[in-house]
Amino acid sequence: MKPLTTGYIRNIISGKLIHGKDDLLIHHGAYRLKQVRHPHTILFLKRNIVRWDRLKPYFPLAIVTEREMEITGLTEGLTIIKVDNLQESYWEFINNYRASINIPVIAVTGTAGKTTTKEMIRHLLSFSRKVAHTNSTNNSRTAHLSYLLGMDETTEAAVFETAVGAPGDITNAAAYLKPTIGIITNIGEHHLNYCKTLEGYIAAKGEMCEALQPDGILIINADDQNTRKLDLKNFKGTIVKVGIHSRSDFKASDILFSSEGMYMTVQHKQKKYRMLVPGLGEHQVCNALSAIAAVYQIGMSLDDIAVHFRSFQTLNKQLQLLKGLNGATIIDDTWSITTTSLRAALQVLKAIDEGKKKIAVIGTITDLGSWGYKIHERAGELIAESKVDVLITIGKHAKIMADTVSQKNDNIEVHSFNNHILSYELLKKIVNEDSIVLIKGDMLSESIKILATLLRKKVS
Repeated sequence: MKPLTTGYIRNIISGKLIHGKDDLLIHHGAYRLKQVRHPHTILFLKRNIVRWDRLKPYFPLAIVTEREMEITGLTEGLTIIKVDNLQESYWEFINNYRASINIPVIAVTGTAGKTTTKEMIRHLLSFSRKVAHTNSTNNSRTAHLSYLLGMDETTEAAVFETAVGAPGDITNAAAYLKPTIGIITNIGEHHLNYCKTLEGYIAAKGEMCEALQPDGILIINADDQNTRKLDLKNFKGTIVKVGIHSRSDFKASDILFSSEGMYMTVQHKQKKYRMLVPGLGEHQVCNALSAIAAVYQIGMSLDDIAVHFRSFQTLNKQLQLLKGLNGATIIDDTWSITTTSLRAALQVLKAIDEGKKKIAVIGTITDLGSWGYKIHERAGELIAESKVDVLITIGKHAKIMADTVSQKNDNIEVHSFNNHILSYELLKKIVNEDSIVLIKGDMLSESIKILATLLRKKVS
């Protein structure tokens, strides 16, 4: 955070100095007590302090409040600013700080590929700029303030994930970050427990259009069916399309799987550029195209992009290829699971080492609410249409996938278990050097995590 004095902040928010001093330097911001972790923090406090002794280690501290406060015995190192409306004052502070940061800010959303695309952008930009970015996948509402204040006068670009767990999430993130470039990687079927319907989920992703400024740039996947359903007629900015199969501003062709990753030819403005993107799958090509389009918009040449992409490090547990149990090839894709990412994983399983036995170990899809049965059934249909030889599901709801596959494809051997124990015993018997095992699930599933660890071990 740029260091600001309490006097400067007080003038921004039209506050009255009740206690303390105007020359206290502020380096951090918070709107919850648990967010106060350092001295020199300004806390926008909604309620009265119950235990002052818990805040004492973080003095000097400034508090903005709309309440009367009792401060007996705790005067040294404490500044109190009183305002008429705490909420309005908080957003005056946020808006003023964001307005002082004049850099490209990229926001990435989508059902799948958010983190990978964000990391690709961060990697490419980091060769020439200091980049602020989302920490791992921490894209919750409570993180937006820290990411905003993490930008200062030395920051030259920023890229953040804006997830959608419920309607309003992107709008909330944009209120802090005010992105200049927005990316929607794809729109599948997820978080239907809060968005209620697929149409509601599409609309929630579509908040990105309103999040951008009138001169903003929106990057979308022209191949994605649900993205085509977005209402873009009122968007006043620039739309940039990426894709493989559709007419696009950045289009990939001549795609080739290799041990190093995905080779592709990127076509842009009637010129072609051959590139290698580390990572497996056609979806990885789409992620890369979105990243390429974003960094190109802020001045990076396609020749430089091609050079720097080669050193990109793929993310752990995202279609990670390795040797494991009984010498088998293991594809560890246990970061998360949606029908969108499941389709991509099955395509990778199909594409590599076609002569080997293909085994898919699939866990439960979460955050579906009343849509749970339908989405698991749809996932089963995807598996039934794939080239899987053996399907093993883990979890009560995942059994819906197994039952669907049993009904639709007699050629796939199907097993269903509640946890990892019996599934591992079966895998030890049927897996060998001529097998490829895809394990796909959610990072929060203990059974999936344990089984993935066991599969990654080379000795049974």
